[in-house]
Amino acid sequence: MSAGVFLVILVLSIAALMLLIMKAKLHPVFSLFSVALVMSLVMGFSFPESLVNINAGFGGTLQSLGIPIMLGAILAMGVQDTGAAKSIANFFIRLFHGKNLELAPALTGYVVSIPVFGDITTILTSNIANVLSKRKHISMGKMAAFTQTGLNLTHAMVPPTPGILAVSIMLGADLGLTISWGIVVSLIAFFVTWLALRKWTDKEFVEPVPAVVAEIEETNSDKVSDILIKGEDLPGTFASFMTILIPVFLIAFSSFVKMAIPDADSAVRGITDILGDKIVALGLGVIYTILLAIAHKASVRKSNEDVTGKDPKDFRDVVLNSWFARGMEVALPALLITGMGGAFATVIKSSPAIEGLSQVIADSGVPGLLIPFLVGVIMMTAVGSMTTAGLTAAGVIMPMMASLGLTPISTALAIGAGTMIFNHVNNSGFWVISKFFNLDLKQGLKYITIPDVVAGITCFILIFIFAAIGLF
Repeated sequence: MSAGVFLVILVLSIAALMLLIMKAKLHPVFSLFSVALVMSLVMGFSFPESLVNINAGFGGTLQSLGIPIMLGAILAMGVQDTGAAKSIANFFIRLFHGKNLELAPALTGYVVSIPVFGDITTILTSNIANVLSKRKHISMGKMAAFTQTGLNLTHAMVPPTPGILAVSIMLGADLGLTISWGIVVSLIAFFVTWLALRKWTDKEFVEPVPAVVAEIEETNSDKVSDILIKGEDLPGTFASFMTILIPVFLIAFSSFVKMAIPDADSAVRGITDILGDKIVALGLGVIYTILLAIAHKASVRKSNEDVTGKDPKDFRDVVLNSWFARGMEVALPALLITGMGGAFATVIKSSPAIEGLSQVIADSGVPGLLIPFLVGVIMMTAVGSMTTAGLTAAGVIMPMMASLGLTPISTALAIGAGTMIFNHVNNSGFWVISKFFNLDLKQGLKYITIPDVVAGITCFILIFIFAAIGLF
């Protein structure tokens, strides 16, 4: 199959998927399955081969994301019931003096996503976004637009996030300089995107997730004292932040230890690898939150009763049963859609024509730094994974760097910027963000895909300028 034919099939498949979900109202899970199956058959795979690819993609995605998403959802219930979400929201209300509160979860996501898996960051920041959305009547579309832009920028541009870290190593880029310039470029791009789109995101109001904001009341006042969320038996700010910081710190520390100690057999590496595993780190976060709940039983009991209508006599029924049951209800739709999104991406990646498509772009005569950026764009559009797209693009570009006059740092960052473009339905993270920020498909394309395009293009313009004047 030629690269051109594959591109046509890809475009038609994505269009069919959108029509099934938006017009036919078919559930996203079955829409993804149907389109993935038909696309696989059209590309020449047999029916049994198509099912194998779909099953492999579905299972592989859930294998890596399933337990973390479930633990994150349980943690989210604990953050809600203990009142930690209210205390964290109050911190950001004070920090921003009650204004531009969409920056609170956005900048949290920007920092947290440097070492932490993107979907986990989404879950950890979604509580803050939902609470502030309800408190100040800010659209969840606006919250989603800037939160996911913040976390995706550092995911794409700043090591030690695994994808850009691997690309930097593959291309021979200095990690310290890549981190430094990645932060500079991505932070400027974030605020450019925020300034450009903040008014636009106000045009439609998207409600927060009802289960998360059951106890939160809206206020019209601009006074910080009036905006602050009141409540009895609320935990302190530091204790509240620890519900998020424990998993974040453990995962981040493990990443930096891996960079500092290359020897995988080191005793220190062995300990930090265990503690920094996303399942272990989130599990310890859940355990801490349970202990926090014991210290704030009144708040926990009231919140759980408001949500479930039940007040078990034994407190253990709240933290060991209700939290888990409510968390599973939140996680299940995200798990199924995320898994099937992974299946769709696997079908796309199974086509040998992807390599041909990359080569056609590389041979097109487009000058210099634009080539790694465009290859990153095409790969991200096709495979829906920043890590896979970046590594594939690096493999294509690496042999051409000398002839194109590209430096390793500029090439790595250009590829990262390209992987920001066209974050859409074949990316599992697209569905995780949509579910936890209460977006339907149309709103997801509006508040996830468009801001990422703006941010990615801004990143590339900055990289092009900095490279042209010889900064890297």
